[in-house]
Amino acid sequence: MARRSIHTTELGCIACDDLSYLGAGKEGWLVGNPNLLTALDTHSIALANRSIILLIHWLGGGDADSKIVPDLSPIEPEYISALEWLVFGDIKVIAVGTSCGSLLIYSLRGDLIHKQLVHTGRIFKLRVRGTKRDQMQETSLEEVCVVMPGTVARFEGSDIQRMLERWFQERYSGSWDYPNNRGSDDYGDFFGRLPYQLWNVNKYGSCVDAAITGVMPPPLMELQSSQHYYCAVTVGDNAVISAYRLSVDKSRSIVGAILSKVVPATFSTITSISRLFWRSEPTPTRKPEPKPQPFARASPLTCLKDHPRKGEKLTLSPSGTLAAITDSLGRILLLDTQALVGVRLWKGYRDASCLFVEMLVNKDPSPQCEYIKSDYCLCLAIHAPRKGIVEIWQMRTGPRLQTIPCPKGSKMLQPTYRFRSSDAPWSSSYVPLQVFFLNGDSGQLSVLNPSLHQTTAS
Repeated sequence: MARRSIHTTELGCIACDDLSYLGAGKEGWLVGNPNLLTALDTHSIALANRSIILLIHWLGGGDADSKIVPDLSPIEPEYISALEWLVFGDIKVIAVGTSCGSLLIYSLRGDLIHKQLVHTGRIFKLRVRGTKRDQMQETSLEEVCVVMPGTVARFEGSDIQRMLERWFQERYSGSWDYPNNRGSDDYGDFFGRLPYQLWNVNKYGSCVDAAITGVMPPPLMELQSSQHYYCAVTVGDNAVISAYRLSVDKSRSIVGAILSKVVPATFSTITSISRLFWRSEPTPTRKPEPKPQPFARASPLTCLKDHPRKGEKLTLSPSGTLAAITDSLGRILLLDTQALVGVRLWKGYRDASCLFVEMLVNKDPSPQCEYIKSDYCLCLAIHAPRKGIVEIWQMRTGPRLQTIPCPKGSKMLQPTYRFRSSDAPWSSSYVPLQVFFLNGDSGQLSVLNPSLHQTTAS
């Protein structure tokens, strides 16, 4: 049975011998190594250094712990630079970003499902998020955002889901013929490249973190179109905050759109006919090196430059309308991503990390009572490691509701967004956003209790 304290409830322990590969056993191993990556799911955690990934399950369910060693290029040299879970109903895989700009997707057994070059450069972060469909919203927006120096890429969640469903169907249907009948160059690229959009967002300097906050309207003087525009917020060294309007269209020209469809088809037809008349020597079967995708249009909207202040990390609220941004001077800015204005500023939080969380304020959780989204209060959890505390602040301008002691060497985590399965029925039950704590010294994983009682305003 999980032990429950005033603020948290213990869930399990991840301690195991394999953690020694990542430096476990040394003081501060979990937070002192910048190359150590963590990604949390509801019953599992993934930890990785530059070359090894450990998948650890602290609860039952039949899944065994596993170790994945990606096949990385020794020439570059290439290493693991980003890590995240991808969960589509019963399908659960691990996504890896590398220092050379490649996106790798692995099964829990270590099978390479997909490999694709996104763009040249190091992948800083894989950001999985979405706005789920509910009774008030007819559509859902689900995506995987890839953050690189001065570059942002966006993959549709539905495209990744279709590719994974095809892979698992073939893998377990009995018709799987890899590796005997497939070339080594096809490894991880069975179903072609995943479509995605790519934008250059280095107008105000290279970014260290970024996020696509949601859909935004087109410019006022531009013709209305069925195409979507996205808003992206970036943080970096030169500009603490920058905002861009991202266009899905590479070109708004009708002639360009026609040529992009007609010319490749015409060229393919001519090539096929010419091969019937001129028999040439067989060409090598080796695939050409993949080329980076051209950039779509990104229009700068605004930026904030405040030397020597540098942006460090960005955290989005579930709806994408708020962002918490930490900087090198120990400040935390709460940004309204729709109006692009600062809402709130905290000072004195060096090396802090932030996560949004949904809490029941002055309400006791009960098994007989099923709460809905409106019952929860959106809060911001601020982990201040130098102070050894975690503070819970009510959004947007509410008081500090709680201060929780946090042991040294602990890390604040949040489970990845779970994509809505295509064949899953709509459910009225609401799962709130939670915050977890991993103690590096003991290996204990605990969750923040969802209910708190506000006694005095801070």
